[in-house]
Amino acid sequence: MLKAPRSTVWRAISDAQAFGAWFGMKLDGPFVTGRAIEGTIAMTQVDPEVARLQEPHVGLRCVLLIERIEPERLFAFRWHPGADAAAGPDAPTTLVTFRIEEVPEGTRVSIIESGFDQIPLDRRARVFAENSGGWDAQLTLIARYVDVA
Repeated sequence: MLKAPRSTVWRAISDAQAFGAWFGMKLDGPFVTGRAIEGTIAMTQVDPEVARLQEPHVGLRCVLLIERIEPERLFAFRWHPGADAAAGPDAPTTLVTFRIEEVPEGTRVSIIESGFDQIPLDRRARVFAENSGGWDAQLTLIARYVDVA
């Protein structure tokens, strides 16, 4: 639950520059349905402690394939979990879906990452655990970002 207007939360999620600022990623262009966008892991601009945790991963390349954009409602992309570009372009991806909904308290954000059953067994448990904890941290980061946006 974020105490920010839906339009502010939507911009934080759907604008590549804003997304990169809180998420900790430098992206090479805008989010466009059906297009891939390349990025590299960077340090978040909203939390020094989380930025320090991201530091060992700075520069790691990742690709997001934008699946769906429904303004002020839904943003979904595919990626190689764990930013594992070394898995190869044909390796299975997961689908990350942000849903936002205006409620009396502000804006409800849900993040669902699905498709782990397609990830090879030798990587599945590791990337699931990493991403589960990672999304908890990202929810904190987006809250901080929209609090000052």
